[in-house]
Amino acid sequence: MGTIIWLSSELMFFAALFAAYFTIRAVSPELWAQETADLNVPFATANTAILVASSFACQWGVFAAERGQVGRTGGLLNFTKWGLREWFILTYVMGAIFIGGQALEYAELVHHGITMGSSAYGSMFYLTTGFHGLHVTGGLIAFLFVLGRTYLARRFTHEQAVTAIVVSYYWHFVDVVWIGLFFTIYVIK
Repeated sequence: MGTIIWLSSELMFFAALFAAYFTIRAVSPELWAQETADLNVPFATANTAILVASSFACQWGVFAAERGQVGRTGGLLNFTKWGLREWFILTYVMGAIFIGGQALEYAELVHHGITMGSSAYGSMFYLTTGFHGLHVTGGLIAFLFVLGRTYLARRFTHEQAVTAIVVSYYWHFVDVVWIGLFFTIYVIK
């Protein structure tokens, strides 16, 4: 219950960012038309696909945790036999790739002169995507804690499965927020 209440407060935080984005965009439509031309939509689409795929990997890890399967029971390339660890490690790697992609995109936009202080568009772009990136990084840290607990514990318990489920709620939330940001920033422009 506490996780759902906390995620609701996070939803309000991102709702405020969306409201600010649309408000500033409404008063400066010509700025938005000019600055969004520098966005690399195909790259952002690929980066989004990686983050969305990580949500599926995370959920398969949760299914393994619910079965009480911590580690794989077959070969490394036999995905059907993977346990919580393998799925959460894959999720972590995909999330880290997403963050790396965001950093590359930031470097490209800075090269084009779009910075946080360059315009209202730059401010809103970096605030919305930056706070999302911080949330993704927080999720990556949570995955490390869950994985660490599975390696340190003598046996896998129901409490560890619940922890994995709670982390998955957060990860799915972060993914859904990104889908909203992606459509707002890259599709609607």
